[in-house]
Amino acid sequence: MNAIVAQIGDLAEAGERMIERLRRKAFLPESRKALNVRFGIAEAAQLLGCSTNRIRMAEDDGRLPPAPAAENGRRLGYSVDELLHMRQVLGASPARAPLDVPAVIAVQNFKGGVGKSTVTTHLAHYFAVQGYRVLVVDCDSQATTTTLFGFNPHFNITREETLYPYLSIDPTQNDLSYAVKSTSWPNVDLIPSNLELFDVEYELAASGSDGQSVLAARFRKLKQGLIDLARHYDIVLLDPPPALGTISLAVMQAANALLVPLAATTPDFCSTVQFLSMMDQVLQQLGSAGIEVDYSFVRLICSKFDGNDPSHAMVRAIMEQSFGPALLPVPILESAEISHAAMRMMTVYELEKPIGTPKTHKRCRANLDEALGQIEQLVRQGWGRVAPAGEEMLYAAV
Repeated sequence: MNAIVAQIGDLAEAGERMIERLRRKAFLPESRKALNVRFGIAEAAQLLGCSTNRIRMAEDDGRLPPAPAAENGRRLGYSVDELLHMRQVLGASPARAPLDVPAVIAVQNFKGGVGKSTVTTHLAHYFAVQGYRVLVVDCDSQATTTTLFGFNPHFNITREETLYPYLSIDPTQNDLSYAVKSTSWPNVDLIPSNLELFDVEYELAASGSDGQSVLAARFRKLKQGLIDLARHYDIVLLDPPPALGTISLAVMQAANALLVPLAATTPDFCSTVQFLSMMDQVLQQLGSAGIEVDYSFVRLICSKFDGNDPSHAMVRAIMEQSFGPALLPVPILESAEISHAAMRMMTVYELEKPIGTPKTHKRCRANLDEALGQIEQLVRQGWGRVAPAGEEMLYAAV
């Protein structure tokens, strides 16, 4: 091999070693990601849709354990585990009813750099904070979402732990339960990915004259596998590759909702229009082949929006004129807090304390709650419930 070309592999190996060093530095000594975020009683009450007095009364009468406190007696706040227990005791779980169809949301755009994996991971953690049971499926061989969940796809994940054994030409797994991993979030599970998942694309492309029937079978297989798994969850988030390939097509068919993130730049707008046009053609072809695709909602969300940049405001106005109500009204703002958290392989929802100023963190968190809350509302509308569970109970108690 040419010596210059061989440098590519050397660069990749050096980069992987650095990722592992960063991961070990960011997480616990045994290199496992921990969740140390806590919620004060006021924030807990807001999330549960009740008063702080109701929480204190439940602690006083023994329904809830005493609030955790430091040696000086100061309340430490509630962990996510404790918050989930509080939801069960106080009847504040937002979980879907048994007959409600789990939301299987594909977060997709063929344009790279729009924050697809960042949106997916923040959305997973937002739903987790709200009390939903979440499964994240990383279908992208670049495995950014897997990395953000604390796994190194090169060192920690084998091909047998991805979707590959289930989707390959010679599958060794009949269902997807083998691939589900627990994460640092007690109510979020992950099916990870790594570079070897891309082998599925090669295998199906080389499937010969019977290729179309093989593809159709794989599309239906992924959907059925996710339907079987989704019975244990409220929300399933799919992070497909940023390209039109076999896995992306399978994800499109397996999902029952579509979220398209796009940045407020002219190239991103133009690329997204091409993506939508291409997707329309593909979905028509899938329909002609008898492969049904049915979405409860299709929405676009503007990501990385800088309200102080006139060009962003202009492009967003163009988006509003073009996409109308399909564009969610609240964009995800560009924030240093998101970037700083990503450097630590975290989301803003995992930060124990602000990395920047408290004001910046509060503004960022409030924006994420509002922007991602729009998607929660769409999910709950599909279940016939518009307001979050906590608000419903609060109104009923008035």
